[in-house]
Amino acid sequence: MHRSPSVPIKIDKWLTTGVYEEFYCSRGAQFPNTSNDGNVVEFGRYLDQTCGVVQPRKLFDLMAAFAQKFDCSWTAYLPLAHYSETPEPLHRAPARMLNYPNEWQKRYRDMDYGKIDPVIKRTKHRQGALRWTDVYADANTTENERRIFDEAATFGLRSGVTIPLHGPNGSFATVSFAKRADHEIPNKIVTLLELIALHFHLRIGAVGGQGCICPETRLSTREKECILWVARGKSSKDIGTILGITEDTVNFHVTNSMRKFGCSSRTVAVVHALKSGIID
Repeated sequence: MHRSPSVPIKIDKWLTTGVYEEFYCSRGAQFPNTSNDGNVVEFGRYLDQTCGVVQPRKLFDLMAAFAQKFDCSWTAYLPLAHYSETPEPLHRAPARMLNYPNEWQKRYRDMDYGKIDPVIKRTKHRQGALRWTDVYADANTTENERRIFDEAATFGLRSGVTIPLHGPNGSFATVSFAKRADHEIPNKIVTLLELIALHFHLRIGAVGGQGCICPETRLSTREKECILWVARGKSSKDIGTILGITEDTVNFHVTNSMRKFGCSSRTVAVVHALKSGIID
C-alpha cells in the first residue's frame, strides 16, 4: 500500500433470494463491457462452478480462487450484526471465513483491532467497494488506525478492497480482497469482485435457509431494453443514444426496474433480470 455484442453471463437459476432483493452493492456500479473480455468469461465460469454447491466453505474457496486469478491472494468474509460500535456475529448467520495468514489473524485478535478497524467503521454506512488506500489517506483516519494497515502489510496484505453488503434491519456483512503487492486493483476488476462477493453472500444465505423464491417480475419492453444495455456496460447517456431517447428517460426506466426488483443497485437489477431469464 502506498502511504502518507457481448458475452452472455450465465446466472445460476437455483439461487434463492430471500435477502437478495434487500442486499445491494454500489448504486452506480455497472457490468463492464463484455465484448472480448476474458475477465467476464472467467466470471461466467465461476458462476458455473458454484452451481449446485451447498457447502459454505466450498463456496468461499471458489470465491477465493476466482480472486487469486487477479492477484488477490487473501479473501475474507465477515458477517456482522447491526450497526454497533464493534462487530458481532449475526444471529444464525454463516460463520466468518477467511484465508488471511494465521499470524496476522492472531495479531488482529490479540490487539483487539476489530474495535478500531477504520474499514469496518466506514463500510457500515457505505455503498460500494472501499479501497484501503483511500481509508489510509483519509485525513480523518487516526495514526492508531493507520497502524493496522502498516502491520497488515508486514504480513503480506499490502493493498486491498472491502465490499459492504447491507441488509434488512441493519444487518451487515463485508467481503475483503487483499494483494501482496502495493499496486491498486483496477476498477474493472473491483466491479467483478463486487459481483462475486454479492453472489457468494446470497448463495450462502440461500443454503442457510434464509432465502425464498422471488415473485415473478414483469418489465416493460423499454425497461428490458434499458436493463439489457446496462448489462452490456453502457451508461445512461450511451443507452439513450442507442435507443433514441433522453438520458433522463433511460434513468426513469432503469429506476423503475430497480423498484420492481426491490433493489437499490443497477448491478443487482441486472443480476435479477439475468437470473429470471428476462434478459440473456
